[in-house]
Amino acid sequence: MINSNAFDYINVLDKTADASWIRNEVLSNNLANVNTPNYKRQDVAFERELERALGNSRYKTMDAKVSGLKINRLKARPYTDYSNFSYRMDGNNVDIDTENVTLAANQIKYQGVMLGIRSEFSNLQNAMRG
Repeated sequence: MINSNAFDYINVLDKTADASWIRNEVLSNNLANVNTPNYKRQDVAFERELERALGNSRYKTMDAKVSGLKINRLKARPYTDYSNFSYRMDGNNVDIDTENVTLAANQIKYQGVMLGIRSEFSNLQNAMRG
């Protein structure tokens, strides 16, 4: 992490990219265990944590919210999803179609975040040239 207000958005995007990467690994693990008896799917909680950290004040700009973030407290936390639920006889609750769609959506999100990071660095380069 870079400690300057000029990098606030980059730091948030960096944490988001890390969370997306971890989620990709967790979703891939779900797919690998689709036939493992009693396996319970896992997912990663990050978006809700980021929303909570940003707060819901209507009276602050997004710039103010992002600069006030305690970035080191944002963590991608894996959790077991629907741990008491299974529609299958073997106790597994992984649905391969849902996992594949969720994995594809996560990969698109990751690509978007990486594009955002490149854009932020491009903006900084343009500002330094200016």
